[in-house]
Amino acid sequence: MSAADDHKGISADDIHVTLGGREVVSGVSLNVPPGTLTALVGPNGCGKTTLLSVIAGLRTPASGAVTIDGTPLAAMSSRRLARHRSVVTQQNRSDTPFTVYEVVEMGRYPWLRTPAAADSPAVIEAAIAACDLAEIVDRPFAQLSGGQQARVSLARAIAQDTPVMVLDEPTAALDIHHQEAVLDILRRHRERGRAILLVVHDLSLAAAYSDRVALMKDGRLLAEGPTREVFTADRLSATYDHPVEIWDHPDSGQPVVIPRRR
Repeated sequence: MSAADDHKGISADDIHVTLGGREVVSGVSLNVPPGTLTALVGPNGCGKTTLLSVIAGLRTPASGAVTIDGTPLAAMSSRRLARHRSVVTQQNRSDTPFTVYEVVEMGRYPWLRTPAAADSPAVIEAAIAACDLAEIVDRPFAQLSGGQQARVSLARAIAQDTPVMVLDEPTAALDIHHQEAVLDILRRHRERGRAILLVVHDLSLAAAYSDRVALMKDGRLLAEGPTREVFTADRLSATYDHPVEIWDHPDSGQPVVIPRRR
């Protein structure tokens, strides 16, 4: 039986969030089925990170509900939630006293005293290899560059080995090589039946790797669906208040989003 048969993914229903007396997320409903990678995109300040924090269980909405694998998030204990979803945030604590290996190892804590604990050494090593960290496993996390810290955080989430992954701009601090590597890692996890939701600013990365896209502006969901259906030049131009063009790459056939410049 595949992970897609075992799990039901993420569902957010009519989410509202108010901050400082202003509604920053307004009635957003979103589903991320198993075996799909959904990119959450939109202009700066449109509510993407706030919505993601609600879906991850890090923030309580003013109204609305989130379910993970068919269970209301509010009814899940912290240990159960940690076994069902992993999170990669934008912020990493720069003062953490742990080494790279120890940070990645933290991803296995939800599985202590379970049969899955026997697999932890192999799972940790695989996550370290996947994120290209083998040469720095003994270095203090606090001494790493921002891009290296981002890859360590992803490795920790991979080691957690959950059916749902929620990531906030996991490629933001990375060079081109590691951006592509991270998205390729997530694509492979998608193929294993994971439900993956990530915020990403690079529209061409989103177009190349995502199965589905959720497009936000001013706290509202403008469109959600297969990437090619959502990503039209007119829609993106209106959403970002800047004209864009979409080309199909001559070799891969993947859509490439390009801002129109004078």
